Amino acid sequence: MPGFTGRAAMTGARTVGALHDRNPPWINALEYVLKIMLSASIMQAIIESIRDFAKDHFSDAKYSHDWEHTERVYKLCMHIGGVEGADLEVLAISAYLHDIGRSLQDTSKGTLCHAEQGARIAAGLLDAYPLPQEKKENIIHCIQSHRFRNSRHPETLEAKVLFDADKLDAIGAVGIARAYLFAGEVGAVLHNPDMDPLMAKSYSKEDTGYREYTVKLSKIKDKMLTGEGRHMAHERHSFMEAFFERFLKEIQGIV
Repeated sequence: MPGFTGRAAMTGARTVGALHDRNPPWINALEYVLKIMLSASIMQAIIESIRDFAKDHFSDAKYSHDWEHTERVYKLCMHIGGVEGADLEVLAISAYLHDIGRSLQDTSKGTLCHAEQGARIAAGLLDAYPLPQEKKENIIHCIQSHRFRNSRHPETLEAKVLFDADKLDAIGAVGIARAYLFAGEVGAVLHNPDMDPLMAKSYSKEDTGYREYTVKLSKIKDKMLTGEGRHMAHERHSFMEAFFERFLKEIQGIV
């Protein structure tokens, strides 16, 4: 059916607009709410689709960086992002995608950066979804800049939230558990009192949980980029200090 053209189109548009203007205010408000609900429903479907895509990348993941880590980072992003006033849609997608390049880094023995590889994969994936360009660019930036050892620095609020969430999962009770899980993956001993942790080689039998704490985890609280992230990091850091103080005493047999 041919559409309106010229003066007819203008007359039709004015007629529709006039009818809309004569609607009771509650009708117009209801239309607005329905549009928001539809938009939210579409976004939720997009997030769930991306979540399923990301989860497929972890079928052979090491337990120290498995899908459960991604889900914990997602929950932290939702908490910190809510407190800080960040875009939770960008954060949800960024959290689910932030480690999809991990397997490429592992198989390359560290010669490839999982943040850069993940951002590359994400860029191709996001092309298939009707997201605003600024959201896509922010998501890619979040993924690129989340790595602890990386030349890229988080610039947007959402990137800072993801950075903090990823680091928070490396400290506290969960961080300690993950440190020893990783130590087991590389075949490290439980503890070596004769080895200076700063001199121990990574990915060796000396790469113990205590070494991970001394070299890396103990410094994370000072790297946080958001107010809520700093608050949570200091609490988790205090737990680690108490744990390893007790751990060393038990190793020495004095408690």
